[in-house]
Amino acid sequence: MQRKAYVPGLAVLLATLVGGCTAGSGGDGSAADTKPGEAAGSAAAPGKYRTLYEPCGAVDRATLRSLLPGAAELPEEQQAQVYRGTAAVTYDTDRRVGCSWKADAAHASHHLRIDVERVVSYDPAVSDDDRAQEVYARKQDAAQLPAPANPRDDTVQESTPPSGTPTATSPTSTASPTGTTPPVGAPSGTTTPAGLEPRELGGLGDAAFLDDVLTRAGSTAQHRTVSVVFRTSNVIVTVEYIAQPARTTEVPDSKELQEKAQALAQKLAERFND
Repeated sequence: MQRKAYVPGLAVLLATLVGGCTAGSGGDGSAADTKPGEAAGSAAAPGKYRTLYEPCGAVDRATLRSLLPGAAELPEEQQAQVYRGTAAVTYDTDRRVGCSWKADAAHASHHLRIDVERVVSYDPAVSDDDRAQEVYARKQDAAQLPAPANPRDDTVQESTPPSGTPTATSPTSTASPTGTTPPVGAPSGTTTPAGLEPRELGGLGDAAFLDDVLTRAGSTAQHRTVSVVFRTSNVIVTVEYIAQPARTTEVPDSKELQEKAQALAQKLAERFND
């Protein structure tokens, strides 16, 4: 009889030990991002993405040829080295990865950089998506995007003044030709054609913006940096594309750089849907 009384107590003890060892661990490895003090059902929802893709292999060769035209002038071995890219040094490739490419040519040099960050919130009351939105907002604020210049008001512009009302005379514009005068409110150093000013973008991830900065250092040639930043769930991606002509009198084409940077950003965003 003593033996039968002992067995149930042992079963309870074993169940307690097993439950204590397995609590908080999951078969999918999600424990690494567990928020401090997190309890089942009490924390904000985790982000959609738990890993990141390898960025140096995320850009196909045809796209790199378009973005780095100078590479085509190099010997085949050097071309392969350029297209291979250089991975950014990170300490957790599930949290942040990056890659850069550069090609110099007689007429111009081009530099491409990709940065991919998976945001994790360690506050049980704040979801990973919300934290990523905060990080993205800080990046957009730092870019100091100009307010849309001269917003169109069809009602005012197309209305006909009452009979007898003097017609206002518009002042003659003395602004320089398009592409030589920064838009109103643009940060110092930016010079972009009308309609291509730094701005928010639609149809790219959950939120996106584009920045365009033209700079000159001393007597060197001007170089233009176009950055496209977008957020998809708890991941933030930055595409930075730089062009610098060899001649100091040449200005990198804003439209071309923006189109190529946006096209690459769209391809990278689509990878998250695969």
